[in-house]
Amino acid sequence: MDTRNFSAAERLERLPLSGYHRGIFIIIALAFFFDSMDLAMMTFLLGSIKSEFGLSSAQAGLLASSSFFGMVLGASLSGMLADRFGRKPVFQWSIVLWGVASYLCSTAQTVESLTLFRILLGIGMGMEFPIAQSMLSELIPAQRRGRYIALMDGFWPLGFVAAGVLSYFLLPLIGWRDIFLVLAVPAVFVLAIRFFIPESPRWLEQAGRHAAADKVLGAIEARVRTSLGVATLPEPVRLPRTVTPPGNFFSALQQIWSPQYRQRTTMIWSLWFFALLGFYGLTSWLSALLQQSGFAVTQSVYYTVLISLGGIPGFLMAAWLVERWGRKPVCIVTLLGGGVMAFIYGQSAVFGGNVALLIGSGLLMQFFLFGMWAVLYTYTPELYPTSARATGSGFASAIGRVGSLLGPLVTGLVFPITGQGGVFALGALCFAIAAGVVWLFGMETRGKTLEELTESTPV
Repeated sequence: MDTRNFSAAERLERLPLSGYHRGIFIIIALAFFFDSMDLAMMTFLLGSIKSEFGLSSAQAGLLASSSFFGMVLGASLSGMLADRFGRKPVFQWSIVLWGVASYLCSTAQTVESLTLFRILLGIGMGMEFPIAQSMLSELIPAQRRGRYIALMDGFWPLGFVAAGVLSYFLLPLIGWRDIFLVLAVPAVFVLAIRFFIPESPRWLEQAGRHAAADKVLGAIEARVRTSLGVATLPEPVRLPRTVTPPGNFFSALQQIWSPQYRQRTTMIWSLWFFALLGFYGLTSWLSALLQQSGFAVTQSVYYTVLISLGGIPGFLMAAWLVERWGRKPVCIVTLLGGGVMAFIYGQSAVFGGNVALLIGSGLLMQFFLFGMWAVLYTYTPELYPTSARATGSGFASAIGRVGSLLGPLVTGLVFPITGQGGVFALGALCFAIAAGVVWLFGMETRGKTLEELTESTPV
C-alpha cells in the first residue's frame, strides 16, 4: 500500500521492533556511555587533583562543579538548535566537542586551565544528553519507548563503574592527566553516527521537509524489513495530528511555557533541579569524602566503584517497571528510596566508619538513584511535542545542571561545618522535595504515543 498519505508518527509507530532499532539504540547508548565516563571521572580523580594543586574543599568543589556550568550552557543551547536545525548534526558536533575538551584536560598545568577545559567538556556533554533522549524517543515505538530510553540511561552507571575501574588501575601508573587523554579517544565514534543514525522523520515532517522525511522513512522501513526478513510491514493506524507552523529560534522556548505545557515545564524543571542537586552534591564527593574519613586513595576508589555497582540492577529494574507501573510511581519510589539510603549512608561516619553499613547503604543508595536517572530520561522528552521536544528536554537538563553545579560547591562548604552526616542528610532532603513535586504535579505517560501526549491535558 502507499504509505505516503500517513504521517511520520503513524509510519514509525506501526513498525515492529527490529535489529535496526536495536542498532540505533546501541550507537546512541554508547555515546551516552562515553560521556558518562568523562563526567564521572572527576569523582575518582578529584582527590588526586586536590592534592596536587593544594586546593581547599571549597576550591575542589568549584572545580568539580565546572563541568556542570558548561552543561547548563550546552543543554540550553542544544535543545533550541536541534528543534531549529535537526537532531543529527547537533548530536554529532556535541561528541566532537567533548572529545577535544577531554584531550585539552590532559594538557592542563594549572587549576585555572583545567577548570576552563572542564567547562568546555561540560558544554559538549550538555549538548549531547537532551538530543540523545529526543532522538531515541522519536524513533522507538510507544510500547517499547520507555524501556529503551531507561536502558540507554543504564549506560550511565556502566560508564560510572568503567570510570572507576579505569582510574583504579591507571591512576597509580599514569596519573590523572593521561586518563583524560585516554577518554578523548572515543570521540572518533562520531563517524559511526554520521553513516548509521538517521535524522528524525518526526522532526523533518514538523519542519516542513516532507520529501526528506519520506526518503528517511522509506530507508528505515526497508532496513526493518531486511532485519526481520519479511516482505511487508503492518499497515499504519491513524493517530492524533498536530500542526505547528515553523517559527523563529525562540518559538520552542515560548511553546514550553504556553498554557498547555506550563505545568509540565514547572514540574520537570523542579524535578531535575532538586534531583541533581542531591545526586551530584553526594556522588561528586564520594571518593574524596572517603579519603577525608581516613581511607587511602586506592581504597576509596575501590569502595566508590563497589558502591556504584548497585546502580546496574537499579536501572534494569527501573527499565522494567516504567512499562509495568508507569513513569510517575517509579520516579517517586526511586527518589524516596534514594533519599532514605543517602541519609543512612551519611550516618556510617557517626558509627565509626562502619564499612559494612557504608557498603550496604551505598549499594542501595545507588540502586535507587540510578533507577531515578532511568525514569528521568524516559519521562522528560515525553512531555513535549516534536516542535519543542529537544528544547524542553534541553532546558530541563540545563536547570538540572544548575543543581549539579551547586551540589558539589554546597557540599564543599557544608562538609567542614556539619560533617558527612549533614551532607547526606541535605541530599536526602533534596530527593524528598523532588518526589513531592512529581507526586503533586506529575502526569502519567506510559503506553501513549508522543502525539497522544501532545493532545493530553497538563495533568
